[in-house]
Amino acid sequence: MKTPPFLKPGDKIRIVSPAGKVKEKFVLPAVKWFEKQGYRVELGEHVFASHLQFAGTDRQRLEDLQTALDDPEAAAIVCSRGGYGTVRIISKLNYSKLMEHPKWIVGFSDISILHACLNNHEMATIHGAMPRYFFDKEGTPNENLQSLMQLLTGKGASYSIPAAQGDRQGRTTGELIGGNLSIISSMQGTRCELNTAGKILFLEDIDEFLYHTDRMMHQLKLSGKLKNLAGLILGSFTDMKDNESPFGKTIHEIIAEAVEEFSFPVCYDFPAGHDGKNLALAFGKKWELDVTKTHSTLSLI
Repeated sequence: MKTPPFLKPGDKIRIVSPAGKVKEKFVLPAVKWFEKQGYRVELGEHVFASHLQFAGTDRQRLEDLQTALDDPEAAAIVCSRGGYGTVRIISKLNYSKLMEHPKWIVGFSDISILHACLNNHEMATIHGAMPRYFFDKEGTPNENLQSLMQLLTGKGASYSIPAAQGDRQGRTTGELIGGNLSIISSMQGTRCELNTAGKILFLEDIDEFLYHTDRMMHQLKLSGKLKNLAGLILGSFTDMKDNESPFGKTIHEIIAEAVEEFSFPVCYDFPAGHDGKNLALAFGKKWELDVTKTHSTLSLI
C-alpha cells in the first residue's frame, strides 16, 4: 500500500468538486484557513460550476479531478462535497501519474467510490470531513478538521469512545476500508468492488430506508464480504427512514442480525459519517480495534 508523503508548510492542496454542486461560502473559509497555516491552495477550474445537481458537466468534473491527480506538486486533494456524481466519471480516470507522485485524497459519502478504487490500486486515502464541516458556528476549527490534519501531517490517530449497545468485544488488527454503505453496495461486481478479507470494514449512511439497509447488509453477506472480516465499525446512520408499515428493526438490530454468525469484533456508534462529528480515518492503512465492556479504541498502527 502506497502512503502519500505527509503535508508540510508550503505544500499545495487542490480542492475539486467531483460530485454535487457546492456554494462558495462552504469552501472559501477552508481555503483561507489552509493558507493561514502556510499551505498553497488551488481550486479546480469548475469547482463552483453548476449543471443539474452536479458541480458542472461530467467532462468538467472529470477534467478537474484528473488535473489534480496528475499534478506533481499537489500533496493533497480535498473534495469540496459529496452528494452524487463521482460514479459517472470514475471509469475515465487515469491513475498513472498519481502513482508516480502519490497524494492524499480526502472526502466521504459519495467519495467512497474513489477511496475504494484507489485502495484497490494500493493507494492509501483519508475518509474525512470536507470543507463545509471544518468549523463550528463561530468559525473555529472543530474536531473534524483537527483529526484530518493529524493524519495529513503524519501525527497519527487514536480514538476512544464509550461502549455502545450491540458492541461485540474483541481485539483485532487489519487494514481499514469502507465508507458509505449505499456506495459500497452499488460497487458490487465492478472494478471498485471491495476486497474485505482480513480487513476492518467501516460503514455509515444517511437518508436511507431501514429495509434498504437490511437489503444492502444481506447483499454484503451473500456475496461473502462479511465472512472473513477482521472487524466491523459502524459510524453514524443519519436520518434513517421507515415505511408506513414499520420494518420492525432498528439499524443496530439490522446489522447485528447480518453478522450474528461471525465472531469478529463489532463497534457501534463510531463518530464518523454524516452526523456532525466526523473523525478522520486513513483507509488502506493498518489499525488496531479494541472493543471492551466499557469502551472501544481505534488506533492507527
